[in-house]
Parts: sequence; C-alpha cells; structure tokens
Amino acid sequence: MGNTTKNYSTEKDRWQALLNRDSESVSKFFYAVKTTGIYCHPNCSSRLPNRKNVEFFDSREEAEKAGYRACKRCKPQSISQQTAIEQKIIMACRSIEASEAHLKLEDLAKEAGLSPYHFHRQFKKIVGLTPKQYSLSHTSKRFEQRLKTDESVTEAIYSAGYSSSSGAYSKQHDRLAMKPKVYRKGAEGVTITYGIAECFLGWIIVAATEIGVCAIEFDDDPNALAPMVQNRFPKALLQKAGPDFTGLIKDVVQFIRQPDKARHIPLDIQGTAFQQQVWNVLRQIKPGHTLSYTEVAEKIGKPEAVRAVATACASNKIGVLIPCHRVITKDGRISGYRWGVDRKKQLLEREKKAADKA
Repeated sequence: MGNTTKNYSTEKDRWQALLNRDSESVSKFFYAVKTTGIYCHPNCSSRLPNRKNVEFFDSREEAEKAGYRACKRCKPQSISQQTAIEQKIIMACRSIEASEAHLKLEDLAKEAGLSPYHFHRQFKKIVGLTPKQYSLSHTSKRFEQRLKTDESVTEAIYSAGYSSSSGAYSKQHDRLAMKPKVYRKGAEGVTITYGIAECFLGWIIVAATEIGVCAIEFDDDPNALAPMVQNRFPKALLQKAGPDFTGLIKDVVQFIRQPDKARHIPLDIQGTAFQQQVWNVLRQIKPGHTLSYTEVAEKIGKPEAVRAVATACASNKIGVLIPCHRVITKDGRISGYRWGVDRKKQLLEREKKAADKA
C-alpha cells in the first residue's frame, strides 16, 4: 500500500508535482514564488515559475510566516474540510487504480486518516460506488486490456488480478457481451452507436459502446465519418443513434470547446499495454500545457521509446478527450496530428488563451 501513495518528501518530488500540476499533491505542501511574493497550491493554473524562484512549505502557516500572501486564483488559505476529504478520496482512488491486488477497506481508511465507517460513507458519496465496487470496476478494465496483449486468456485473468477463471467470467458478464476469447479477436458482435454534429473543428462523429466513448473523429465531410469508425472497428456492428444520444454529443462538443469546465465523459479505451501507458500520460496534461514526445517517453519510464510514443499518439482513436494534440516536438514545433496540423494548432491556441485568461 505504501508504494502507491506519494509523500512529496523531497524538493525534487515537489518540483515534479508542480510541473505535472498533480492534484494529489494539494494540501500536501505549498509553493511560493520569490519574485511575486505569492504562495499557491501545487496544481494552481497560474504560469509556471522558474525553479530558482520557488520555495516549498509544508503548511500555509509556514508560507505566511515567511512573508508570502495567498494566491487569489487557487485560494490556498480557504480549502474547506469537505474539499480536504474529497482530495483524500481522490488519492484513495489512485491507490486502487495502481494496485493489481485488492486493497482492504481498513488500509485505505488508515491511509486517508479516517475511520473505516466514515471513509466508506464518504467514498460512496463522492465516487458513487463503494471502494470494493470501484476496485472491481478497475480490475474488469484491466482484464479487458490484458485480453488484447497477453499470450492467453488464462494469463490475462491472473495478470488482471483475479484469483480464478470463474471469478473473472462472473465479474465480466455485465461488461462484456461475449466470451473473452471473442472480444480478444476483434470485438466481433460489439454494437457501436454513433452520432454526428458540427463544432469549431468541423464535423465530428462520437461513437460509443455500452461502456463509453470508443472513438471520436473529425473531417470536413460528414459523410466520411462513419466509414472512419467502421475502419477502426471492422468487426463491430455500427448503428446510428437515436435522440437519447444527443446529450452525450453535446457533452463531447462542450469538452472540446472548454475542456477545463467540461463534465466527466466515460471512455471505452482499447489499445495495447504500451499505448495505454502513453494515453494515461496524455490525459494528465492540463489544457494550455504541452509535453514533448521525449518527455512523454520519460514519464512512462522508457526514454528511448520516443518514436513508439509518437506512433501511440497517432493510434489514438478518441480525439481531444485523449489529448494527443498536447504533444509537440522537442524543439516546440506542432506536427503529426491524425486529424490535421491545422486542427492541432486551433486546439492548442484556444486552450492556451483560455488558460492565460483563467
């Protein structure tokens, strides 16, 4: 358990958390900027300061005693008790996601500094699931991913964290509408529903399985969009959605227009283990910020895999929601976007302006 939670005990760890705008680090420490005299939360959306101008503090009181005043943007002095609990629950979610073994309620509660009863009640209130249900959900997702990458179904079952094949099959019954071997062979028989709309990037198609959005494509010609999705999923049954799909399309368009204010959208992400690693890093890049392909490779612990990272970005099926447009070359050039460099430039410019105004 101890290895899944960050403690930010060194200045190096804290600086890295600041670079990543790490939400888990909120209230674990604070940073202050010597040139402005202001202190902030590590995930504050203000412009990133120079390292030489940064001081770190364990508490707000220490920062204020040193003469710094609170940032008016992230308001580090006004964090409420409920916000603090929410942050603890978020950290517990990250621990569950990172662990392939089942984490006991008592251990999760102890890590959060809450009683098991209070932790369980707050977790369900904030997440909408119990800790056990949340853990099973992520084990199920890992199983689906491992089916595509492991040598056999049996290997996928145990590497995902199940203790037996019967446990895997019974837990997957509601998530996979077919036997795991069939799913592994290309998801033949899966029904994908889609809708088409217009946004500032042109025409957009949103395609979803019963789990979540599995593809988002853009084109200047609306008639070209459905064939794009069919080519991505050649064995799936593609069908046009009814009026009940409108809400999801609106949420996606809103996400593209204002990613910092958008609602959470469930995704059905399908890819190799390496692609999943890359895409997870991409989803941590905040609007208005970018990483180079080299930096992404370093973040997944494979600094030599820069070209493979670029290929994984190009293989992304879910445009903007998995923000491969926020990855640029090492020298800052904007290149290599599946839906056209012009669209990539539009997205980056729009997000940068919104971040500067925030």
